[in-house]
Amino acid sequence: MATNPIPDHVPPEMVGDFNLFASPGMSPTPNGDPHAAVACVHAGPRIFYSPWNTRTGQGAWVITRAADQRRVLQETENFSSHRNIFASALGEDWPTIPLELDPPSHAVFRSLLNPLFSPKRVTELEPAIRERAITLITRIASSGTSCDAMKDFAYPFGVSIFLRFIGLPEHRLETFVAWAKDLLHGDDVRRPAAARTIVAFVDELAAMRRKKPADDFMSFIVQAQVEGRGLTDEEIRGIGVLVLVAGLDTVATAIGFDLAYLARNLEDQELLRKEPDRIVRAAEELLRAFPSVHMIRVARKDIDFEGAPIRKGDFVSCATMIANRDPAEFEAPNTVDLTREGIRHASFGYGPHRCLGSHLARREIVIGLEEWLARLPPFRIKEGTAPITHGGQLFGIENLILDWA
Repeated sequence: MATNPIPDHVPPEMVGDFNLFASPGMSPTPNGDPHAAVACVHAGPRIFYSPWNTRTGQGAWVITRAADQRRVLQETENFSSHRNIFASALGEDWPTIPLELDPPSHAVFRSLLNPLFSPKRVTELEPAIRERAITLITRIASSGTSCDAMKDFAYPFGVSIFLRFIGLPEHRLETFVAWAKDLLHGDDVRRPAAARTIVAFVDELAAMRRKKPADDFMSFIVQAQVEGRGLTDEEIRGIGVLVLVAGLDTVATAIGFDLAYLARNLEDQELLRKEPDRIVRAAEELLRAFPSVHMIRVARKDIDFEGAPIRKGDFVSCATMIANRDPAEFEAPNTVDLTREGIRHASFGYGPHRCLGSHLARREIVIGLEEWLARLPPFRIKEGTAPITHGGQLFGIENLILDWA
C-alpha cells in the first residue's frame, strides 16, 4: 500500500504506522479479532499521525484516549463534522444531514428528526421488532440445526425493521443490503457505483412521495419545514442518504459480533439464558467490546491538541473501537465482562452528533438477543467453518455459521 507524504508540520517522532484498514488484524481474516488488534495503540503515544487512515486514503491524527475523543467530538468550534464521505465518492460536495452539519445548522435539523427516533417512538415500534425477530428465529429453528447467522438473521432482522421504519418495501431487502456493502466495504469501482445508485433511489423516492404521500419517513421529510421554509432537494437527499445507509449495516454487524462472542463463550451464553434480565446490561458491554464505527473530524483551525500540532484541514480520527479499549477508561478493557457496571462506551459517539438512532439500535440488539437465546438451544461456531472479520471505516463480520444440537 502506498504511503502518503508526511505533512511538513507533523514531527517525525509523532508518525505511527498503525491504520484501521491494513494493519495486522484489519484485513478480512478467518477467526480474526480486529477489536483486540486495535488495542496495540494504547501501548504507544496518546496521539500519533497515521499516513493512511481514512476511507479515502488520506492521513489522519489518531486519537487513542477516550477522554481526548470526547473533547474532539464536543469541540465543534475546532473540529468540523463535514468531511464529505459520501458525496466525495461522486466527486461532489454536499453533506449528509445532520451528521455532516456543524452548529448552529446541525441543531435545526437534529430538532426536526429527533422525535422520529425518540424513546417513545422506539417503544411504539417494539412489538413489530419483536414479531420480526420471532418470525425469523422460528424459521431458522424449523429448518435444521445450523444457519448462517448474518444472512439468515442479523441482516434480515436489522434491515427489515429499518425498512419498515422508513416505509420501504421489505421484498427489496437483499438489494438494499448489497448497496450498503458496496458503498461501505467496496473497492474504488463498486463504491462510487453504489453511491450513484443510492442517490438516484433517494431522489426517486422523494419525488414519488411529493406526488403521493404515505405514512412514512420520506413523506415526512418532503413535507417538513425548517425555519419557516420547506427543505431543498439537496437537504432532502442529504437526510435520505444518511438514514438509508446508517440503517443497513450497523445493527446487523453488532448482532453478528455479539452472537460470535456468545458462540465462543458458552458460560456467558448460559448466564444470559438463565438470567435474561441481564441481557440489557450485557448488550452495553458487548457494544463497548465490539463497536463498528470510525468517526472522522476535520480541523477548522490550527490548534495544538495535547502536544499535537494539528493544522486547519487535517483529518482527526476518533475510532470507537480504540476509545472502547482505553485502559484509562475501563478496567481490563480487553476482557468482555457481561456484569460490568457503569459502562460509558463510545459506540454511539459523543457531543451534538451522537448517533440519532441509538435508542432504536439498542432495542433491536436487546430484542434480537432475547429472542435468539429464548428460542434456540446452546450454539457454537460450526466445526470446520470460521467467521471472517475485517476492520476499516466500519468493522464487520461475515460467514458466521452457527450450529446447535
